[in-house]
Amino acid sequence: MASTGLQLLGLVLALLGWVFGALVCAAPLWRVSAFVGGELVIAQVMWEGLWMNCLSQTTGQIQCKTYDSTLALPMSAQAARSLTVLALLLCLVALMLGVAGAKCTHCMGDSNQASKARLARIAGVLFLVAGLAYLIPICWTAHAIIRDFYDPNIAAPLKRELGPALYLGWGASLLLLVGGSLLHVGSSPPGGRVLPVFGGAAAKDNPHTGAAGEVKQQEKSFV
Repeated sequence: MASTGLQLLGLVLALLGWVFGALVCAAPLWRVSAFVGGELVIAQVMWEGLWMNCLSQTTGQIQCKTYDSTLALPMSAQAARSLTVLALLLCLVALMLGVAGAKCTHCMGDSNQASKARLARIAGVLFLVAGLAYLIPICWTAHAIIRDFYDPNIAAPLKRELGPALYLGWGASLLLLVGGSLLHVGSSPPGGRVLPVFGGAAAKDNPHTGAAGEVKQQEKSFV
């Protein structure tokens, strides 16, 4: 059915968004050294991520080092870490609920379709929340990079450009949002039987009226 296809497409897109989001979270390519005036600001290219920074030299050697202290990081970096990890955990929970509630699986049996549809809709909402939670640090970091790049008070060697991880992060957020929406739309509850309103009412009313008529006829006959 079309709803089953929407569920599968939503799960696949959300799964891809989760995988790409995990890669973006681990990649040290959120900020890269900027080019100003056609020349490299620093002789060595600096890559910065959420968990480590890397130094790429002209000889091709790359040296990476994790941050010494989490508390020493700016509040924006700590918030970005928290939101990305929260988004990945929400995706994990939503993926388990989505697989359990999909119409093509038999995790909860075929007789409990209403509960399966409810689980799938909850999974879609969780994917949407995860996509929004992942989009916030991506846009926040991009705004800070652009603001500092055009700030004349910041020295040229400290300026950074948007790293490739941010573009991949936007794509991951979009996949999560689209996948969650498709999963929620495709998880409509099973349709119940519609009772005939007028026919049912007539069927219920006719016996009573017939019985009342019979009582009246019996009373007349006794009289």
